[in-house]
Amino acid sequence: MENDFSEILREFLQENNLTQVAFSKMIGVKQSQVSEWLRGKAKPGYDILKSMSMAFDISADYFLGIKEIY
Repeated sequence: MENDFSEILREFLQENNLTQVAFSKMIGVKQSQVSEWLRGKAKPGYDILKSMSMAFDISADYFLGIKEIY
């Protein structure tokens, strides 16, 4: 079963004990944007996905739901 981005992000935040605010600061977006992603109202674009991958040293494939392990 494929997870959608909101589920992947929610699990990532929980597993890493990150709040929306802390995560948003680490990747350079507003907390409201992270909230939109978690509600499934939007998804990050290329530049933000790249920032997420670089900030946490994780393959973008993880956030895209291609790989389950980061």
